[in-house]
Amino acid sequence: MATKRDYYEVLGLTKSATKDEIKSAYRKLAKKYHPDINKEPGAEEKFKEVQEAYDVLYDDNKRATYDQFGHAAFDQNAGAGGFGGGFNGFNGFQGGFQDVDLGDIFGSFFGGGRRQRRANTGPQQGNAAFMRVRINFMDAINGTTITIPLDLDEQCGKCHGTGAKSASDVETCHTCNGTGTVRTRQQTPFGVFESQSVCPDCNGTGKTIKNKCDACGGKGYNHVHTKIDVKIPAGINEGQQIRIPNKGERGVNGGPNGDLIIEVTIKPHDSFERDGDNIHIEVPISFVDASLGVTITVPTVYGDVDVKVPAGTQPGQILKIRGKGVKNVRTGSYGDEFIHIKVVTPTSLTKEQKELLEKYREIDKKSETIFDKFRRLFKR
Repeated sequence: MATKRDYYEVLGLTKSATKDEIKSAYRKLAKKYHPDINKEPGAEEKFKEVQEAYDVLYDDNKRATYDQFGHAAFDQNAGAGGFGGGFNGFNGFQGGFQDVDLGDIFGSFFGGGRRQRRANTGPQQGNAAFMRVRINFMDAINGTTITIPLDLDEQCGKCHGTGAKSASDVETCHTCNGTGTVRTRQQTPFGVFESQSVCPDCNGTGKTIKNKCDACGGKGYNHVHTKIDVKIPAGINEGQQIRIPNKGERGVNGGPNGDLIIEVTIKPHDSFERDGDNIHIEVPISFVDASLGVTITVPTVYGDVDVKVPAGTQPGQILKIRGKGVKNVRTGSYGDEFIHIKVVTPTSLTKEQKELLEKYREIDKKSETIFDKFRRLFKR
């Protein structure tokens, strides 16, 4: 059997880690390995490993026990061998310890006495569900509303998740007396050992139903095919998430559904490029306009804007239009648009254009040309 990794190692922490550090590490790793997001082989096992480590280390009592006794304190299948193999010589009794409640054993060995553990039989909210949507570039800039089809288990509107025809039809389970668990006792050469398991009659809810709800058949929920409208805020960026309350996995014991978390991805644009709240665009102009200066009409994500290109503009020069970038979702402020000037040299000229350029070259030769200045650098 594979050896479990140290819980601190799983979360990438030291034993002195604070609760905030534990929570932060868990959230980062849970998102990274969640099977709805990460489809790589082994991701689900890593997600379960991270969840298990967090469940122990975030609980002060469990963490203290783990720090003292390690994995043996929580390994229900370790049997007597969980104490360093001290009982392994009694091979005839090894199978009888697999259901031992190790939590009670530690309590009795170290002065805690037997503890009666009660299952959580109250309403519990369901887990979050994850989904990715891909939207157009301009919809991310200006905001939009999208319609998403959903298949989910929705709390029954008639019984409100109880699964019963009426409130009087819900009774405390007589098998477990409402605890949701049952205990069995086993006599061994080392004393009486107890094990705890989910109540077979109420399946851990602590309640039984006399007459089931006719709308959901006693399940407390109905599987529905529906659609929801999701508002995408203007300025949303790649990878940002939107939380939709109560549209995730179904709750337990009549509890509400978890939330639906939607991660947004954005299709690239043919001309615009986004960098945070700023927009970049490459604009071609002729070498004549770059030399003499010109006013051009430049597209922005909000429409066309007239921009003055100064005389003597060089290739690659960047001009800025203030306030024509993306609206920041959190602050409401706007970024800028940056225009990258691309000076285009014509590949074919008319006769008249050639004559004019030849005349310009003759005039240019009367003074030191750009190339002459370049050559002069190598004559020093």
